[in-house]
Amino acid sequence: MAAGDAELTPEQLLDGYPESLRICTALQQVIAGIGKTGMKVSRSQIAFRRRKSFAYLWRPGQYLRSDVPAVVSFALPYRIDSDRFKEVVHPAPKVWMHHVEVLAVEQVDAQLRGWLEEAYDNAG
Repeated sequence: MAAGDAELTPEQLLDGYPESLRICTALQQVIAGIGKTGMKVSRSQIAFRRRKSFAYLWRPGQYLRSDVPAVVSFALPYRIDSDRFKEVVHPAPKVWMHHVEVLAVEQVDAQLRGWLEEAYDNAG
């Protein structure tokens, strides 16, 4: 790690965005209840991983005009469909990335947890 590249915390990344931080805290609790994971905070997102990364939290307003406090993205080796997905993309032959806009902490719910469990199981 280069000088000045100290690892960020979720609180630092989401400083000034209290709803985003509340959503992040709820997501961390849900993921901790699924199983043992690592977490890496970069300048753009928070990644959760096992052998490989399986879920991400990011704030769309960092990149474009958006009032959405957080997006939770998760990777699966197959596509699933739901009206809750803002977008599903296929960036690699064995990866489907599912993006869920989370407007309030209550949306970190049982359905999202189920998808995160699938992603966790597939991450190794």
